[in-house]
Amino acid sequence: MILAGGFSRRFGQDKGLIDLAGKPLILHVIDRVYKVVDETVVVVNSSVQKETFESLLGRKANVVVDKYEAQSPLVGALTGFESVKGKYSLLLPCDTPFISIKVAQFLLEICVNKGAAIPRWPSGYIEPLQAAYQTKLALAAAKKALEQGKLDLRSMIACLMGARYVSTMVLRQMDPKLLTFFNINTPEDLKRAESLLK
Repeated sequence: MILAGGFSRRFGQDKGLIDLAGKPLILHVIDRVYKVVDETVVVVNSSVQKETFESLLGRKANVVVDKYEAQSPLVGALTGFESVKGKYSLLLPCDTPFISIKVAQFLLEICVNKGAAIPRWPSGYIEPLQAAYQTKLALAAAKKALEQGKLDLRSMIACLMGARYVSTMVLRQMDPKLLTFFNINTPEDLKRAESLLK
């Protein structure tokens, strides 16, 4: 599941459509993980976005629109959990072009029989938008958080039983520079990403 509903004010367009080395960001993410997943669902927040992404992605992904009006990662995740078929889901943002295949695969593997497998930094900060979830449990937790009036993924995780946290120090063994978490928010980030690709 890739959340692509966000609009970047800095770039003046949908984040997933930002061009990096001749290819939209969303395609960098899809092309990175397609070998480790059975299906790809891209969540957007409007029918206009849906048309744009469908014309771009073709058969590479199923594009679905947020089912609730409130726009937030939690609503996007909930829509995604309702749309995917798999028992386990990898939740990703659309602006991280260097997703590590090894990290993605590892998170899915250690999520088996757990509610989630979530990266955690030494500071305690977690990465809920680059984590694996047991789909049905996460869907129930997302609905519960939404019913409580919460719109953030941490509230969903607080309602989720059996979450497993993985230190980024462990993930560093698979992705030494932890570029998997590098996301593009500014034109400077985009320049750095272009130089990394070269």
